[in-house]
Amino acid sequence: MEGLREPSFRDSVEIMFNRAAALMDMSPGLEEKIRVCNATYTVRFGVRLRGKIQTFTGYRSVHSEHMEPVKGGIRYALNVNQNEVEALAALMTFKCALVETPFGGSKGGLCIDPRLYDEHELEQITRRFAYELIKRDLINPSQNVPAPDMGTGEREMAWIADQYARMNTTDINGRACVTGKPLNGGGIQGRVEATGRGVQYALREFFRHPEDVRIANLSGTLDGKRCVVQGLGNVGYHAAKFLSSEDGAKIIAIIERDGGLYNENGLDVDRVRDWIAAHGGVQGCPEGTYVADGPSLLEAACDILIPAALEGVINLGNAARIKAPLIIEAANGPVTAGADEVLRNKGTVIIPDMYANAGGVTVSYFEWVKNLSHIRFGRIQRRQEEARHELIVNELERLSADRELGWTLSPGFKEKYLRGADELELVRSGLDDTMRAAYQSMREVWHGRDEVTDLRVAAYIVSISRVAASYRAKGL
Repeated sequence: MEGLREPSFRDSVEIMFNRAAALMDMSPGLEEKIRVCNATYTVRFGVRLRGKIQTFTGYRSVHSEHMEPVKGGIRYALNVNQNEVEALAALMTFKCALVETPFGGSKGGLCIDPRLYDEHELEQITRRFAYELIKRDLINPSQNVPAPDMGTGEREMAWIADQYARMNTTDINGRACVTGKPLNGGGIQGRVEATGRGVQYALREFFRHPEDVRIANLSGTLDGKRCVVQGLGNVGYHAAKFLSSEDGAKIIAIIERDGGLYNENGLDVDRVRDWIAAHGGVQGCPEGTYVADGPSLLEAACDILIPAALEGVINLGNAARIKAPLIIEAANGPVTAGADEVLRNKGTVIIPDMYANAGGVTVSYFEWVKNLSHIRFGRIQRRQEEARHELIVNELERLSADRELGWTLSPGFKEKYLRGADELELVRSGLDDTMRAAYQSMREVWHGRDEVTDLRVAAYIVSISRVAASYRAKGL
């Protein structure tokens, strides 16, 4: 890595916040209130495993309580630390404000490599971590609602929800204490795919604006665009799958822990995913050419670069060599503040993380609402919708039977039109609407103010403005 100017992840968030705040008319006191992290709880707890007690360190950080509950994932990784958790909590505050989910920002983490433990051991560790947080109301449907993040998923969320239920036996809204649960445990359809689906919807919205596409030195639609995806976890996999199968994009490179795969004609995302599941990495996969130096593929010639794993992968060490004219941050903080400046000076357009990966928290919001309302989306109105549609179709069929009119219904029209929306379709509709509206709010600032030259500053200005309005409404 070149020089000593590379800021940490937390520094990067601060620098980006400051760039936006400098363009806003806020009192120094309010600006400081929005910047600082309200509280971070550090817990160290012991679990008896394999005949001895092991001590684990975990964190839960609350950045802003301008709205409650606060929201943010729990990640399991060895490099989890207080600075990282606080930076992620700040991002969650701004992310929730940008997509207008009524939450403050929070984040949690546990210093652990989940691959080193079997399922039963992970359940013991997760339940004990949850116990420590629940008894301090750091997991609570009305105060603090976690979700999956790196290293966690539906399974861990189900354990946390059950642990909350054991400790709060009369809380009728207990299932809303955590989101990202499995469907049979109070989850919602479309949550697993949500963040990757949100990346797809973000790119679709970007490509709806030819003026924005031209700024990125691109043209046309997503069809045929060459994409490089770094990280084929939950987010990267779903983003790559949907973009390739539904929008005609070509995934020419996939970067994983043990190297990368390259195929100019496009990789079959599902086959690569299956190979990784069976072999633990991409090496030997027949879908493309194996590249031992995986990170070098970040610098491959492509149209869209999708970093979907860790923070800081695009930094001062490689930013100048990045060829992609458009980067969409599917991960949190994949571009450091130093690299961001280099890329902006090159004219690279970056669709920022606080917008691009907000699909997860958006659908988490839907799940939270579902848990509080105790009914799945579509249950009441779906058949009524179908009945009304059937009236129209029957009338059309009656008219089409009149040979003098000379027209008939298109094949498949009846089946498509008659079907009422189920929960998955409603979730996708709500997510699409959210991503479109959030992009419009950023775009308005990006194009409406001469001093705003990139989408990241635009996103921060929109978010900080909304948080500031919430604090003012409280009388601060």
